Amino acid sequence: MNISEFGIQVGSLPHGPRNLISDVAGVTVGHATIDDERSKTGVTVVLPCPGNVFRDKLIAASYVLNGFGKTLGLVQIDELGTLETPIALTNTLNVGLVHDALVEYSIGVCKKDGTPLRSVNPVVCECNDAALNDIQLRAVKKEHVFRAIESASADFALGDVGCGKGTTCHGLKGGVGSASRLIRFGNDTYTVGVLMQTNHGRLSDLMIGGEHTGQRLAHLLESGTPDKGSCITVVATDLPVSSRQLKRIIKRAAVGLIRNGSYLGHGSGDIFVGFTIANRLFETDEPFRNARFLNEDLLDEAFRACAEAAEEAVLSSLLNAETVTGFGGTKRYSLRELYDKFDVPK
Repeated sequence: MNISEFGIQVGSLPHGPRNLISDVAGVTVGHATIDDERSKTGVTVVLPCPGNVFRDKLIAASYVLNGFGKTLGLVQIDELGTLETPIALTNTLNVGLVHDALVEYSIGVCKKDGTPLRSVNPVVCECNDAALNDIQLRAVKKEHVFRAIESASADFALGDVGCGKGTTCHGLKGGVGSASRLIRFGNDTYTVGVLMQTNHGRLSDLMIGGEHTGQRLAHLLESGTPDKGSCITVVATDLPVSSRQLKRIIKRAAVGLIRNGSYLGHGSGDIFVGFTIANRLFETDEPFRNARFLNEDLLDEAFRACAEAAEEAVLSSLLNAETVTGFGGTKRYSLRELYDKFDVPK
């Protein structure tokens, strides 16, 4: 469901054909969702490109805005500026199990094409979904990670699926959201895509299109949810940028969070990971590599694209999610349902 169906317009840049992170060529996303009496959780995997990403790495960057999180794999990204596995998103207590599954997946891919593997840096990010999910069960297993990878597609579900099944965003049902933006330099068009696992913000702070929508909803629902729980942002692009330039771009996802009313609270781990499919680091014995990077003075358009896509991705997660009742009876309402029920201004 596109937010334009609700009369919401975010920013001024055009979006790609799907308005998803997969508008960046080769990017696919898969989910495995666990939805039973006690478990409302899952795993989402972003596959950054076709082929063996361990062997032929991608330029990457990460940025930790608020570090109340348990992400694995960012230290090596910051040091080397490369990505060598898919990116998996899950719940807090399942990070280790998902990491193990990505190790096994990478070993299998490398065995298949004869690539030696003695060390690998899986990237696993998390949000705490314990308000709706019995998180101590650690329900996400290896088979769920492999199922998500096998189901990965350019056309993927949004809302309360995969890693977003049990998350809460601005006191409402959060989940997985995504959006993209197109930018032009001369005759060339480039894409910036964003995928978010939203689990952050207070309801009373929620802003939609510049309107303080959350204040009315908080009064109607008598909700006083605290600003905690985390937001994970994955940014993909085909823009030829360095790791340092990419880090500058992905930082602008914070603008999207703020424009939707997040104050980036103490309890919210706000973590950004990005990669570019340009300048792929194919395996070589050559002593030097040739690469093309964007003129630094032209980064403003990429900054805006990331900010707009992030702002829309948050709303996308809210409007695509269904109302969910968790294992302890806690309910998180769908924003879409509230639009219809309370005639929320659009």
